[in-house]
This record gives sequence, structure tokens and C-alpha cells, in this order.
Amino acid sequence: MASTKTGIEWTDKTWNPTTGCTKVSPGCKHCYAEEITRRFQATFPTGFQFTLHPGRLQQPRAWRSPSRIFVNSMSDLFHEDMPLAYLQQIFEVMQSCPQHVFQVLTKRADRLEELAPLLPWPENVWVGVSVETQKYASRIDLLRQVPASVRFLSCEPLLGPLDLNLDGIHWVITGGESGRGHRPIEVEWVRTIRDQCLAADVSFFHKQWGGTRPKSNGRLLDGRTWDEMPVLSLAQSAD
Repeated sequence: MASTKTGIEWTDKTWNPTTGCTKVSPGCKHCYAEEITRRFQATFPTGFQFTLHPGRLQQPRAWRSPSRIFVNSMSDLFHEDMPLAYLQQIFEVMQSCPQHVFQVLTKRADRLEELAPLLPWPENVWVGVSVETQKYASRIDLLRQVPASVRFLSCEPLLGPLDLNLDGIHWVITGGESGRGHRPIEVEWVRTIRDQCLAADVSFFHKQWGGTRPKSNGRLLDGRTWDEMPVLSLAQSAD
């Protein structure tokens, strides 16, 4: 699973210069990436252990069609075991590929904030943090310190109501948990986040309601889909 087209609604493909991770908060409990490594053990011989894949570093340079690329769908770019030199190489590749938008998502906002001054932040690199409950809203304060052109929140799996400070935030994604043992999501939690985004003029994207399968309960909220993006992607603007 070095790179692939994906069913994730807010991106076009994934790029995994590392795989594997460790759990840091309740949103990790039913990690889809960990489940994938269990199902496809031949593809992931190191399982869910954090692993570097230097052979994948240059892949985006070969992708000519402008795309939105989710970086490390199978890992966390700011994992504690990520060497700074390797992380800088990843950012250099993203900087060298202005035809793409790179979407970086982490639960390790503290390390993101710590290392941000040591990394380039071109306009095509978006960065976000996961916020699954109010307890982890402090990640947003750390995200605000990062000089990215687009800063976003992934409230998935959404595990409770959120009161968000959206200053300096450009995009919010919500979603329910999927798979066996998925935890329930309340419509009002999502509706309230949407209303906060509308009031703050922040783009809102509702990915899914979750269930046994990712698309079990559809995507409609109050009779419509919410697919707002913070700006036109480079892929769209090139058309």
C-alpha cells in the first residue's frame, strides 16, 4: 500500500512513506490502519510497527496529474520515532511537487508544533489535527502555531460534542466511526459543529455517519451533503 487511489471522500490518493503507529487517545481505539495491517499481513510484514519506507519517498514526483494526496494514511507523520532528517526529506518532496496538494493529519500536535520551525511550509502543504472529544481540543491551539496555508481539523471518529475555537482554522471534517464495535455518533454533535463553521466562515465537510461499514449510514446531514473545501484544490484549478 505504497500509494493508491482511495475511497476517502476528501482526498484523491494516499502516500505512505512510513507505516505503523501507536495509540495515543480514544480515537485510536478501533484504528482502521491497524486493522488493514492485520488483514494484509503479506503486504505489511512488520505489522503495525512504525516503519520507514525510503523507497517510496520520490513517488509523488512521478504523479503528473494534480491530486490531493493524504500523507501517511497508514501512520502519523509526527510519530515519536520519526527521524527529523527523514521528515525533512518528506517535506522537501512535497515542496518540489507544487502540482499536488498534500494533506497531513496528526494526533501528535505537540510534536507538530515543536518541529514546525524546522520544516518548509509551501502553500500546497495543508496540516490538520484530530479532535475526537473536547478533552483534545487543546491540539487546536498548537496547530494554530504552524505557518501552514491551510490548517484543518478532523473530528473523526467524533465521540462527543465539541465547542471549537476556529480562529485560524480553515476547514473542519466530521465523521462517525466504522467497523466492528463502532461507537455511536449523535446527529446534534455534527449539526452543532456545522453551525460553528458557518458562523466562523470555515469550510465544513461531513465525511460519513459510520456504522458496520464506512458508508453504512450515508453522508446526508439535514437533507444534503456537505463537501466544502477550504480553497480550490490545485487539481481543480488546473482543469
